[in-house]
Order: sequence, then structure tokens, then C-alpha cells
Amino acid sequence: MKILRRGVLALGCAIALVTAASAQTRTLVVAASGTPEGFDGDALRPHTQETVVQAYDPLVAYARTKDAQGREILDSSRIEPNLAESWAIDADGKRYVFKLRPGVKSARGNELTAADVEWSWAKSFAQKRTGNFIASVSSVTAVKALSKYEVEFTLSAPSSILLKALTLYVPGIYDTAEVKKHATSEDPWALKWLETNTAGFGPYNVESVRSGEQAVFVANPNYFKGAPYFGRVVYRAVPSGANRVTLLKSGQVQWIERPNILQVEDLKKDRRVKVDSTDGRLFAALWMNTKFEPYKDIRVRQALNYAVDRDALLTAVFRGEAVPAKTFIAPSIDGQDPSFFEFKHDPATAKRLLAEAGHAGGLQVEILYSDIYWWLEAMAIQVADQLKAVNVTATPKRITASDMRAAFAPNRRDMPFFAWEDGPLVLDGGYAAFLLLHSQGAANRFGYVNADVDALVLQIRQELDVARRNGLLKELQRKVMADSPWILTFYPTLFEAMAPNIIGWVSYPDDHERWAELREQR
Repeated sequence: MKILRRGVLALGCAIALVTAASAQTRTLVVAASGTPEGFDGDALRPHTQETVVQAYDPLVAYARTKDAQGREILDSSRIEPNLAESWAIDADGKRYVFKLRPGVKSARGNELTAADVEWSWAKSFAQKRTGNFIASVSSVTAVKALSKYEVEFTLSAPSSILLKALTLYVPGIYDTAEVKKHATSEDPWALKWLETNTAGFGPYNVESVRSGEQAVFVANPNYFKGAPYFGRVVYRAVPSGANRVTLLKSGQVQWIERPNILQVEDLKKDRRVKVDSTDGRLFAALWMNTKFEPYKDIRVRQALNYAVDRDALLTAVFRGEAVPAKTFIAPSIDGQDPSFFEFKHDPATAKRLLAEAGHAGGLQVEILYSDIYWWLEAMAIQVADQLKAVNVTATPKRITASDMRAAFAPNRRDMPFFAWEDGPLVLDGGYAAFLLLHSQGAANRFGYVNADVDALVLQIRQELDVARRNGLLKELQRKVMADSPWILTFYPTLFEAMAPNIIGWVSYPDDHERWAELREQR
């Protein structure tokens, strides 16, 4: 067995310098659109993801580096220990053994063991949801405790994705000594209990939830990285975005759920608040389902791409705050190659392609959208207006967020043409490819099927040589861009708004702040 990595995580970070007693007196108030409707990372409900990342720590984590402005950012090329202090990989790449950090305790005082990791992954396998997809894309077939502190991952094939996938909040690592107290024969994974409770080894534990009002979190007094600066976090429901902005300006809250671009422009002018930002990882696009007419015809898909004026969208929709999306892999992820993007604004070419496809007399389509992301309605309206120039009558149609999410289910995926924002939670091009484009991908929301793409994706996920892997990623991006299954537009800039004295924010792939890293600048 080859030893790949060993390390000891320093516990003397700035946040850990404060004593637990002083931290208990500090409260962070976060204004969100609602309260969490559950704390099971495998069964995401509104505000679940935003809060489970505060309660559950992963086995490993991305290393840190600095960007051009000197800000701390995640380094997607390097993985460091976290709950696991080291790991080893067999020569064939199909067996990993992680050694857990001794002495890690939950808020209830129970120590982390390999049995907790085994149970937690068994839960995700049984639920066959998010965690099970993570296992599938990483080729994990079994997770087994070998000793108190050693846990074995068995893979069906070598994986270039696994270590990065293990930085995620799911499968969550649970304090099973606590969770099992609430399990029953009918509910062996205590899913009912997890709707209102957390039991992790992370920095916070939920204390109370009043649906539609607020959830209160308290710091884990045993957290292995030391006491967080804020001993208490109040996650308050404020459905109105305008009201959230008002509360931030008046100092009644210190953090608000992500504001829209118009609110950002307003907040930037106010000295009572601070707005921070980073290049986005999720791409905004119009997705075309090739199971439906007229999108079966590649000429129609290409025509719509040529018909869209992206420069106009940058101004009208994103107010200049976005980076062009020329492939599905974000610029911050290794393996990105934008050289195959060829769609300039060219109405004449769009008309010619539509005529060749038999639509010289015009075409009528619907653009479906919801209110899940702030830009969706503006994009649908602007694109509909632009398509008039090539004799395409596009009708924007708003549907509810729940209806849109239901339509994404693998047994449906029946929206012909829709606006949506997506991207990977794992900073890896191969993971992004499997997630979005493989026929079994969890976020293949438009039912895209291409046998050549499927084969390439499977090659990429088990190719360990970086140069060969990047070559395969380049070929994949060429094939997908030639197929033109979507109208890529931009990676919208991610903005966070906070009190002016809050520091410590680092952008994560899930786009949620980590409360344990925030503190006040004195």
C-alpha cells in the first residue's frame, strides 16, 4: 500500500484564539428567505444545504491559497486532511484507507470513529439520493470500518474524483451514538428526527427551529479546530429581499441571503454595509431538450445560439457583473478549454439555419423559468425579445419553483426549453462532466444523451494521469460544443452582503458561507 498523504491540521487559527466563554456572548444574525425544512443532506429541502454545511465536517478539505487581490481562496488542485488526518491508496487505485483524527468530538461529547463513517455512507447508499450519486460518480462500492480510527473505501475502478468529492457535506459524517437513539424499525436512519435536529462533528449544532420564524444554532464546545468566534447563530426568516436589505443597513442583522444584482448596486453605495464578491462557478444558460421538437434538429439549436446577443444580455440582465461562459467548466477549474465556442451574434446565420431546418416561415417556442435565481425572468424576457429578429416567437412562461424542481426528476426531465443555472459542487472538470452531461448525471436536467459523451466521461473519471485527463476533457468539450445542447451565456458573479466589520468570508463550491470562519474586525 502506497502512502499518499500525511498531515497534521494546526489548531491555532485566528478563530480558535478566542475562548469558548467569550464566544458564547457573540451572536451572528443571518437573514434568509425562510427557515430550514430539514437537516438531511441527502434529502435537500429549502435552506437545508445552507445549514448542514455548518454542522457536518468532511473527511478532507481543499487547501488554501491567495488570489491576485491577496484574498484567501480554495485551491482546487490540493487536498488536505480534515476529519481524516491521513490516507493511503493501493497501487491499483481501487482501495483507499483513511485514518481518522483521534479525539474529534461532536457537540454531545461523542468521539468520531470509523463506525460513524461506515454508518453514514450506508445511510446514503440506502437513500439512493445525493450521497449515493457521489458514491457512484466516484466509483465507491463499499465503505467499511477496519478499526476504531481506520475506514476503508473500496472502488470499482480508479477514481480521479474521489478525494475532491470527499470535501462535500454529503454523505454527512454523523454522530451515530446520538442518531441511533432516535432510529426505529420503521425509520432505521432516523430521518424523521433529522428534520429538526443535527448530529455532526462540525462547528455548530441546531438548538431550536421555529418554522417560518428562525432557527438557532450553537457552537460545538468540542469542535476540533477550536471554538468559533460566534457562539450562537440566529438564522432568521425574512421572506422579502427588500426587508433583508433594510435590516442589514440598520445593523439588525450581520449577513443576508444572497442579494440580487439591483440590491447589490444599492448596497455598494452604502457605507453601513460591505459587499464582497467572487467569480461565479455556476453558468447561466438556456437548456434545450433534444427529445422534443424542434430541438431534435441540431440546426435549430445552433440557430438559437447565433440569434442570442450575449453582449446585450451582459448589460441588460447581469449589469456587467459576469464572466462569459464558453464551456460548462468554469475558468477556476482545471481542464477548462473555451476554444471550441464559436457562437457570435449572427442573425443572418441563424435565419439560414432555421430555413434549412424547415422553419423559414417562423417558429413558436416557450421559455420556461421560475424565481429560484434572480436572473431567470430577466433572461427569459430578454432572449424572447432577441429571437424576434430571426422570426422566432418565444413566449416566456413562469412556473413555480416546486414545479421546476419536479420536472428535473430523472423519470421526467420533460421541459423542452428552459432557463437555469448550474455547475458542480466539486471543483473538478470530470465531476462536472458526469454531473451535467452523462445520461445518468444527477444534474442532467435536460435529458441529454450522447453515447460518445457517456464513454468519454467514464474514461475521464478514472484517468489518473493529469495530462491525459486534460486531453480527454478537451475532446469532451469539443464534442459537446459541436452538439450545441444549450445556449451558454455567463458565469454570474457571486455577491455576499454583510456588516462592514465582518471578515473571514471564503467562497466555497456550494456558494454558502461558513459561519465558523467569520469574525468581527475590532
